[in-house]
Amino acid sequence: MAKAHTPPPSHTAPDPISLRDALEERYLAYALSTIMGRALPDARDGLKPVHRRILYGMHILKLDPGTAFKKCAKIVGDVMGSFHPHGDQAIYDALVRLAQDFASRYPMIEGQGNFGNIDGDSAAAYRYTEARMTDAARMLLEGINEDAIDFRENYSGDQQEPIVLPAAFPNLLANGSQGIAVGMATSIPPHNVGELCDAALYLVSHPKASTDQLLTFVPGPDFPTGGIIIDTPETIAETYRTGRGSFRVRAKWEKEEGTRGMWVTVVTEIPYGVQKSRLIEKIAELLSDKKLPLLGDVRDESAEDVRIVFEPRVRTIDPVVMMESLFRNTELESRFPVNMNVLVDGVVPRVVSLADALRQWIDHRRDVLLRRSRHRLAEIEHRLEVLAGMILVFLHLDEVIRIIREEDEPKDALKVRFKLTDVQANYILDTRLRSLRKLEEMQLRTEHDALTKEKSEIESLLSDEPQQWKTISWQIREVKKKLAGDKAGRRRTLFDTPPEGAALELEEAMIEREPVTVVYSEKGWIRTLKGHVADLTTLQFKGDDALNTAFFSETTSKVLVLATNGKVFTLDVGKLPGGRGFGDPVRLFADIEEGEDIVCLMPFTAGQRMLIVGSDGRGFFVNQDEMLSSTRKGRGVLSVDAPSKAQVLVAGEGDHIATIGENRKLLIFKAADVPDMARGKGVRLQRFKDGGIVDARVFNLKDGLTWTDSAGRNFTVSKAELKDWIGNRAEAGRLPPKGFPKNNRFG
Repeated sequence: MAKAHTPPPSHTAPDPISLRDALEERYLAYALSTIMGRALPDARDGLKPVHRRILYGMHILKLDPGTAFKKCAKIVGDVMGSFHPHGDQAIYDALVRLAQDFASRYPMIEGQGNFGNIDGDSAAAYRYTEARMTDAARMLLEGINEDAIDFRENYSGDQQEPIVLPAAFPNLLANGSQGIAVGMATSIPPHNVGELCDAALYLVSHPKASTDQLLTFVPGPDFPTGGIIIDTPETIAETYRTGRGSFRVRAKWEKEEGTRGMWVTVVTEIPYGVQKSRLIEKIAELLSDKKLPLLGDVRDESAEDVRIVFEPRVRTIDPVVMMESLFRNTELESRFPVNMNVLVDGVVPRVVSLADALRQWIDHRRDVLLRRSRHRLAEIEHRLEVLAGMILVFLHLDEVIRIIREEDEPKDALKVRFKLTDVQANYILDTRLRSLRKLEEMQLRTEHDALTKEKSEIESLLSDEPQQWKTISWQIREVKKKLAGDKAGRRRTLFDTPPEGAALELEEAMIEREPVTVVYSEKGWIRTLKGHVADLTTLQFKGDDALNTAFFSETTSKVLVLATNGKVFTLDVGKLPGGRGFGDPVRLFADIEEGEDIVCLMPFTAGQRMLIVGSDGRGFFVNQDEMLSSTRKGRGVLSVDAPSKAQVLVAGEGDHIATIGENRKLLIFKAADVPDMARGKGVRLQRFKDGGIVDARVFNLKDGLTWTDSAGRNFTVSKAELKDWIGNRAEAGRLPPKGFPKNNRFG
């Protein structure tokens, strides 16, 4: 019999999809996966998924503090096989970091074997190392089997894993976190747990407390490697308020006297995250390249503790100045970036302040308390139900025995005779005969009374919010007692300010301080002349070039250069060309972009207030200290949009501002109407229908407005004569007084 022919399956044409849409959809899925499942910590327990899975895997293996160690290979294998579908080396690296006391302020894992060191050496393979949890990790898991948190299916769907840990320990801020996601990153420094607990207690009693108030308890980070933070309290406060910023951390050092007047400086603590071997290697390279002229030698005498010895080239050098040169040129001073970007409530990435981070933790602790209390209440109610049935048994023991012996369905008979529930009847039938003695009855009644009392207390707790916060406060005090009371709980990172004048002394030590005259030409060439030269009439220039600006300075001073793109560049006078030549172009000393010109060049004066203005008429006051830059790339001060450009940079001392535009309109207004800023676009100073601003001047109105004509003569218009030009900021102005220069400049 012939087989029936089966028609081939019909193939429908594929749906066309835009490549752009497909890439956006898939990349978004990847980005969300990276943000949620890899890089950002949960604000409640401060853990990323890999760390949470490692600790939960160790909990399943019963690796509590005080128990026997187990091979890290066993831990990594269980975590990878049950919870974390990634490479074993990635899991082991995360486990190792949790065990390193120089990486974690409060290690979650106690390691046995080689777990790496501060020199940057890696840990031994996981088949050689063993681990178990610490008390801090145990606190993170406290109550996990009491319905304290939610679980979800693991990647294979055959087990459950926690979404977040109960977190009796403020891990997010205590140990910090670092990670890079897609389009965002996180960098949170570690802190002292005792200070965090004090701040949390204050936040419990003052729910609306601000970050500034909490900073009285948490003055700043507490790095496991110690060091000294040299930021000002104002800078630290701003970082914690916004959740963004950085901390400057320096090594801790001391001077040790030697024989015959010699001395050395000894570094005992280095900045967090700096590898000691790489640090010494870099210093040795700089020393051989003669970039540390004050340093004679460096030795690493470290054993268990850090001990790096620096010998001066000559004993007459000030040790503070020598260390300042090392801080400036090496990683003995480093900057720890702060970006407190976390998953708020476990789902929303957001940059939080110190107060927000602590509030997330204590709110989570209240949720855990309520869930554990309800779980315990359900257990008590179940046990009370059982005990009530058992007490009935003792009151009618003979009748119960008779029913069990004679009835075909003793369970139903017991339920009818004594009005028992299924739970009570099953428990009675499962009870052994040896338990039916007088002493057992007394124990049951005692237990019943105790559980009844505990039930009443829990019900009172669940209905009384102030009592809940009182319980949380007690729990926080217990955490502080356990982890902040010993030597490990003391603050390691100290606070200080850089020595005053050390930077100037360093410049003097590196460069001989001499008076010079800085000369800048019309075509952008710069040079220095020895001494303060007042008469420059005989000075020669290259080709058809001419003098633009000249001023007195010193070899240890700095020069500020404003470019038309709004960037300000810093030049060291000591590095400028001298001698009898024409000098060098300024562009050799600063990375001024192609197509941009130099607006002006002036000496740097610490604390000097300046007015900076763009050709579009927008500007603001800025301090010269804010304009300094340490690199050739300069610092962006005035933000300008093409075709506008930076136009004016003048001294900002005075109570009024005069501006004049290409349309020859003069406007005078109060200087108080213009803000002080560090960088930005500023505010509109004068309004123009066409063209832009040409010049500006800050002056005291009582002294009148002065300008210089083309012949070099000075003219002053008194306050009374200026009333027609005085107006409000951003007005158009009017034609200037007679005699004002044709080039529309104040001179």
